[in-house]
Amino acid sequence: MRHISAYGAGALVLALAASCSSAPKEQTAAPQQGPAAEIVITPADGATHVRPDTPILISAAHGTLRQVRVESGGKPVQGRMSADRTRWRSLRNMLPGRTYRVEAVVATPGGETRRTSTFTTVPATQTFGITDLLPKKEITGDTVGVGMPIMITFDRPITDRVSVERSLRVLTSKPVTGSWHWFDDKTVHYRPKRFWPAGTKVRVEALLAGTPGGDGLYGDRDYVREFRIGRSQISTVDVRTHHMTVERNGRVIRVIPVSAGRGGVRKYHTTNGVHLAMSREDVTIMTSPDAAPGQPGYYRLTVYDTVRISNSGEYIHGAPWSVGSQGRANVSHGCVNVSPANAKWFKNHTLIGDPIIVKGSPRELEPTNGWGHWQLAWRQWLKWSALRIAAVTEPFPGSQHPPAAAQAPTES
Repeated sequence: MRHISAYGAGALVLALAASCSSAPKEQTAAPQQGPAAEIVITPADGATHVRPDTPILISAAHGTLRQVRVESGGKPVQGRMSADRTRWRSLRNMLPGRTYRVEAVVATPGGETRRTSTFTTVPATQTFGITDLLPKKEITGDTVGVGMPIMITFDRPITDRVSVERSLRVLTSKPVTGSWHWFDDKTVHYRPKRFWPAGTKVRVEALLAGTPGGDGLYGDRDYVREFRIGRSQISTVDVRTHHMTVERNGRVIRVIPVSAGRGGVRKYHTTNGVHLAMSREDVTIMTSPDAAPGQPGYYRLTVYDTVRISNSGEYIHGAPWSVGSQGRANVSHGCVNVSPANAKWFKNHTLIGDPIIVKGSPRELEPTNGWGHWQLAWRQWLKWSALRIAAVTEPFPGSQHPPAAAQAPTES
């Protein structure tokens, strides 16, 4: 019988014990499957005759938008993503008669979900555009006065004024509160609540491409104009004292003797109120508005160094024939007469859009006589906005100013 030592026996027991047992296996839990990602695209896939002003909306549930691609005719459509990357919205109107393709990818812990959609917009039966947008360099120069309005004329009547007005943006380097005003179905103008701040940069964007202007009528393209507000120059003509005071940036720089409308009948009164400099001319031919050659009251005069202030024939101009009355009496047919030297100085130191305020006359300037926009109280101006609100301008590119909420027409 073989002898087994205690040590050997013990080792054998341990070995047997080791061979009969095993370490516990690590338990791996099955991955938890969350709810499937959902993607909602508006307009719906396959939709036709979609209005171009319908926004393209993409939303994701149970995941985040990893990629959004929207295009039409090979051109991308710009949009804005929400901070949490669950929503995307187009920034501009679509174009009429176009096919749009949307592709969205949503990322989830379990992978990706992809969805595509295609739809078409309603075709336009006709388009509209802008025939005139003032200020513009050819007429006003790049720098204008503090009273200058923005004036847009369309080539077709606009019935959907709300949509068109929403597409008009004014951006400034200094915050300005202002509003649009429709004079008729082709004409909309913008002015601030108060005169523009001197030195302000202004950018006008008429984002009309795809904007509805009426039944089947859509904007043809976008229009952009930039200009600058110059120094503040405000001239005041007092027809009772027969003098015009010119202030620049709040300081009087010149006092000019004048002779205003002689009165007697309404047409011979210089109109009272806030005028704007509408043009500057070296030579102007003036004729009587209501008398033909050979009739009583007919005249035809060549005058020099003129600044037009209304559409009813009113100018500030050189009048050597009335120098003896200037500063003493009113003898003109309605214009503001000044000496040739003062006329030249005033023309050369005036910007289109400079305010020229006439006071002391019994005949009021009509708001539609020339650029008589400032004759309307602010509350009246707002009544003819399609949106009926005043708003602070957006920042001019490269500048910043604090945004403010839209303002209701509460002040006169």
